[in-house]
Amino acid sequence: MAKSLRDTPPFARFEWMLAMRYLRSRRREGFISVISVFSFLGIMLGVATLIVVMAVMNGFRTELLDKILGFSGHATIVASDRSGIADFDGLANRLLKIDGVTTAIPFVEGQALASSSYNNTGVLVRGVRESDLQRIRGLNNDKLQTAIREPGSPDEKASFGGFDKSNGIAVGKGLADRHLLGLGSTLTIVAPQGPDTVLGSAPRIRDFTVVAIFEIGMSIYDDGLIYMPFADAQEYFSSEGGASAIEITVDQPVRIADKLPQISEAIGPEYAITTWQQRNQTFFTALAVERNVMFLILALIILVAAFNVISGLIMLVKDKSHDIAILRTMGATRGAIQRVFFMTGAAIGVAGTIAGLVGGVLFAANIGHIQRWVEQATGTNVFPRELYYLTGLPADLDSSQTAWVVVMALILSFSATLYPSWRAARLDPVEALRYE
Repeated sequence: MAKSLRDTPPFARFEWMLAMRYLRSRRREGFISVISVFSFLGIMLGVATLIVVMAVMNGFRTELLDKILGFSGHATIVASDRSGIADFDGLANRLLKIDGVTTAIPFVEGQALASSSYNNTGVLVRGVRESDLQRIRGLNNDKLQTAIREPGSPDEKASFGGFDKSNGIAVGKGLADRHLLGLGSTLTIVAPQGPDTVLGSAPRIRDFTVVAIFEIGMSIYDDGLIYMPFADAQEYFSSEGGASAIEITVDQPVRIADKLPQISEAIGPEYAITTWQQRNQTFFTALAVERNVMFLILALIILVAAFNVISGLIMLVKDKSHDIAILRTMGATRGAIQRVFFMTGAAIGVAGTIAGLVGGVLFAANIGHIQRWVEQATGTNVFPRELYYLTGLPADLDSSQTAWVVVMALILSFSATLYPSWRAARLDPVEALRYE
């Protein structure tokens, strides 16, 4: 028998049999089994939580980035002295000749007060031409409602066709809800800078008919943005035939910085450029820091579970010292004993990691349904769009990040078994059997 134990290869069948046997609960070892169960649950919850949180953080960033890039220009051209752009068509044509620039949209912009019988809110009014408005991807979606139709298009297709001649405005869904507006409703817009009088500058007040209601999916835009025909905005804000700025989009938004030298050469020194990365740098930097901190904090859950594995195995080694001594006298090597307890602890880590992986992926994949169920069950809004800008809880599973979470959990689990298994292998059978 001693010869057979010595000659068995590593991870032989009897080693697996002993490792699995030590995982099964006996009445005398009930407390150790309870620790093993809690270690399993800790690793499972840690892995699942980490996967879900990382997926939500990734989804939040991806969704915001898609909304911002689908609505706002990737770079904005303004006059250095903020006086406006007189030759906006000529400048736009020069920008469109740059390789990679897809659109160049002049607009007139101004702050105003939107007033109705139900509410008064500050808004940003932007004057855009009909042809340019139809190029903005974030506006032209299936949630667009319009009382105007593009000539020759089916009646059921909502578009901004005919917007220039509508003498109306397009408002965001959130703004429409606040003022209880529908298509054909009237909204009063008050601009602080109006005609000069003997008493000073008087506010400009005008009623506009709502001809379109759009929904971008970001509350910052849906709640406070109004589109007006370009010519009407020029007259309303007294821009004297010019444009406030020009927004351009490129085919590769993340590499907009590579286009800046060509854009600067095309527009000249009298104009300044601001990219979407510069406008949103603080926000996305804060989001990245928050994601990294959340990763570190939640990784501590797995680390705590790994310490439970250590304590459970140490207690198991103490309890099984008699068995270890007998195995050693029968010819089991120190390496075999070490592998037995390594496999016992590793089984808890592997099982917890796999269970956490499956649970985390399923939770992240169905997070929208879970959000709605929780809101219906509790009667609360767990994801208020006023705070998070988006209308729903997003999730984006990154396979590489998920793999890193799994690898980290396995490394911590395997590392937690090294000391207890080494201690079991170093046990002196003579000392263990001295008082038997």
